[in-house]
Amino acid sequence: MQSKPCSVDAWLEKLGQPAADRNYLPGHARIHALLQSFPLHRPKLRVRVAGTNGKGSTCFMLAQALQHAGFTVGLYTSPHILRFHERIRVQHTPISDADLHALLERVMPEALRVGASYFEVATVLAWLYFSEQQVDVEILEAGVGARLDATTALDADVGVLTPIGLDHEAWLGTDLMAIAAEKAHVFHGCTVQVSAQQDASVQAWLEDAYADVCMADPCATQPDALLGMHQRINAGVALKVLDVLRSKQLLEVSPREADASIMQTTIVGRLQEVRYGEAKLLLDAAHNRHAVEALLPYLMQQALFDAILVYTRDDRDLCDCFSLLKPCGRLLLSDRMGADVCIDTVEGALQHVLEQQPQARILVLGSFLTVASCLRLLDGTEGGAIA
Repeated sequence: MQSKPCSVDAWLEKLGQPAADRNYLPGHARIHALLQSFPLHRPKLRVRVAGTNGKGSTCFMLAQALQHAGFTVGLYTSPHILRFHERIRVQHTPISDADLHALLERVMPEALRVGASYFEVATVLAWLYFSEQQVDVEILEAGVGARLDATTALDADVGVLTPIGLDHEAWLGTDLMAIAAEKAHVFHGCTVQVSAQQDASVQAWLEDAYADVCMADPCATQPDALLGMHQRINAGVALKVLDVLRSKQLLEVSPREADASIMQTTIVGRLQEVRYGEAKLLLDAAHNRHAVEALLPYLMQQALFDAILVYTRDDRDLCDCFSLLKPCGRLLLSDRMGADVCIDTVEGALQHVLEQQPQARILVLGSFLTVASCLRLLDGTEGGAIA
């Protein structure tokens, strides 16, 4: 009798849970060893995106515009919010259970043999799936840095750099210039090189070190489907990439159509409005000071939130952001010292607020895991809905 195949979750268990993303293993040796067993179909265009914040949003905007223009687009982002499948999409549709399982059966024995990490396996799965689907364009969001990130193990045509701030200092360096040097490697070997406007010192260095880099200005108008002025920066980067592709005759996308499609991009976990019973929640995956500072111009323009919930991963700390956020809300809750109210979990903090004020306006931020916790709670609540 043929044995029953392992479930997708059982295969993923071999490499750990989503938290395994944080177990960064720098270098390309393992992924090159793994790829030797799997020949790939080269897309017409491979785009890789690095930076501290805005990577995912920029990737989604580019995918939206290129798909709308008639191209078949493979999109690889991380981390996922609710299911691993979200990381690997073609035409915005996540990979199916059947396709993921079939790929895992092929990849896992070799991945375990070469000692590939969770993120390296995820990246190879994406490349294999995009190859099988023969996509026109691959868009790859870097995990950590760029120079030694799995997503830069293969050559690319387009390198994109979103705003750089302090993050992952243990791996990338403790100052902005060191981090910039790691992340700017996203440009290596790329015909098209586009960067968001950066800190003055970083921008001066970029323009000197990469003579072909094109600096993108923020979009003049706010994307219709996204909140926060920082999304103008991401939209500006995406539009600049499409403009340079057009000018170099690498890909043709109508400027008017590109602008219209990017303006309508929706992205889960980026100032996402949801309802929880009678309460109104605003969810964001901001997980470092640089990201929180990007939210502030929007938050300061809003009426005071009744509560702000700040919950991040156990290996991070957003306490230095409490003073930035407190002027935006009447009460700040977290599991860290320095909050107005300390509660161990975001679910517990949410229940605490709602017991006092069922119709509260609540801002929740700190990580993709925090957003996921709220969305799962919402999914099991009658009356829960996207606002």
